[in-house]
Amino acid sequence: MEYAFAAVTADAEALEPRSLVEAKRRPDWPLWEKAIHEELSTLKMTGTWCLEEAPAGANIIGSKWVFKAKKDAAGNIARYKAHLVAQGFSQIGGIDYDDTFAPVAKLSSSRALIALANRLRLVLHQVDIKGAYLNGILREDEILYMKHPPGYTAPDAGNRVLRLQKALYGLKQAGRHWYQTFTHILSQLGFTQCNVDQAVYHKSNLKAGELTVIAVHVDDCTIAATDQRLVDDFKRELGKHVEVTDLGALHWMLGIKVRRDWDSGTIHLSQHAYIDAILCRFNFTDLKPLSLPMDVQCKLSSEQSPVSTAEFAAMRDIPYREAVGALNWAALSTHPDISFAVSTVACFASNPGPVHWEAVKCIFHYVSGTRDLWLSYGEVQCTLAGYTDADGSMAEDRCAISGYAFLIDGGAVSWSSKCQEIVSLSTTESEYVAATHGMKEALWLRSLISETFGSLKDATTLFSDNQSAIALAQDHQYHACTKHIDVRYHFIRWVIDQGVVRLVYCPTEDMVADVLTKALPSPKVKHFAASLGLRAK
Repeated sequence: MEYAFAAVTADAEALEPRSLVEAKRRPDWPLWEKAIHEELSTLKMTGTWCLEEAPAGANIIGSKWVFKAKKDAAGNIARYKAHLVAQGFSQIGGIDYDDTFAPVAKLSSSRALIALANRLRLVLHQVDIKGAYLNGILREDEILYMKHPPGYTAPDAGNRVLRLQKALYGLKQAGRHWYQTFTHILSQLGFTQCNVDQAVYHKSNLKAGELTVIAVHVDDCTIAATDQRLVDDFKRELGKHVEVTDLGALHWMLGIKVRRDWDSGTIHLSQHAYIDAILCRFNFTDLKPLSLPMDVQCKLSSEQSPVSTAEFAAMRDIPYREAVGALNWAALSTHPDISFAVSTVACFASNPGPVHWEAVKCIFHYVSGTRDLWLSYGEVQCTLAGYTDADGSMAEDRCAISGYAFLIDGGAVSWSSKCQEIVSLSTTESEYVAATHGMKEALWLRSLISETFGSLKDATTLFSDNQSAIALAQDHQYHACTKHIDVRYHFIRWVIDQGVVRLVYCPTEDMVADVLTKALPSPKVKHFAASLGLRAK
């Protein structure tokens, strides 16, 4: 049933073939075949491999074709791509690879970059690195053998296989090699790597008033610069090292549509096409919109999970994990208003029941009615400010829910909704712990902004709706009731004393982070969604 469901949804969404055999059966096979030949031409041109006889007992890695239909901002197929991917799961750790870590720009960094670029009237552009991983060069001691591409063995190959000389998609270490190569290229171009986000790079000339900031996500680069000349210079210099596809002004980033209004000084982010795609994928296109992502009266618990054979059978064919994962990307990217609901249903992904599935469908009902909302920056001029809150009612595991949101110019750039790692003994303690978590994010955002765009002189305001937690953060009041709190949570006191962050009281009705900690009625959901920057355009 799972394979049948995948096939049906793939056809409905016009997704990619899953194998070479399937691609040959499709009416658009000529387009995929053209993409295959383009990939092989690129691999040959970059000297990705050479033919060599593998020694006896050598581990020969398999390979396969992966097909991708690139879509534009409207959700239409713009380009057919075929990648030859090494089957890295057959690599042996410690023999075929060592380190694999390769950072990408955090979504919070990208949103902060966009918001501040809009405020400073910077030019925003984007480029794509063609065959990014193929630019990573393997070390001499990395001897890797791979089978020939399925269906495209070289005529003169004989018994020889491919010895890889460049990193290839699918290899365990491919991402790290590309990251190291690209970092070296940018350092040659005069860029400095950000200390708090290793996938953000910046270059400035204070005397000339010039600034260029680059956020990198694998092979996609978002560029912010003070004028068009700097952008053109960067593209030209980068093109001397790697093959660059110039995508022009920033309009499409990680499946997020970007629309800028120069006249009003605003910029907007939307996942309308992505939400349409996941609604179609799970056959929810005809859902009736709801005005809240989670029913206030709905109390989810592990007791609602299946326990009998019949109950397990009823949930066997429900794509629960896939649906929650699809919603999670929207919650992480542009829809903070569903963060709490998604994190709640994700807790039951290992053994979901019918009640949990109904809660997931409720979120789909909500996003189907809010897919036209844009995460907007610039409609309100305000510096970095944060809101932190904790859920007053304990969950099933007795751990409170912490939530925080940080806004720049009226739009959220960073948010979180997660369980606290301790069991609190009072509301004051829960709010105090939540404030400490919010403070850590404030320090990180201040470091990111200060390093790339210039230092922040004023303290960052962090709002809390609990007077006791504020008093506890400022001095040692209530010691008898709070002396058991772990000392690491008292770090917020030192930060406040240093004048970096100031904790300010905010009434509960204006506490934006409230929507990140609990299910709320419809009027409050709409109010806080608008406060987070979600607006119809």
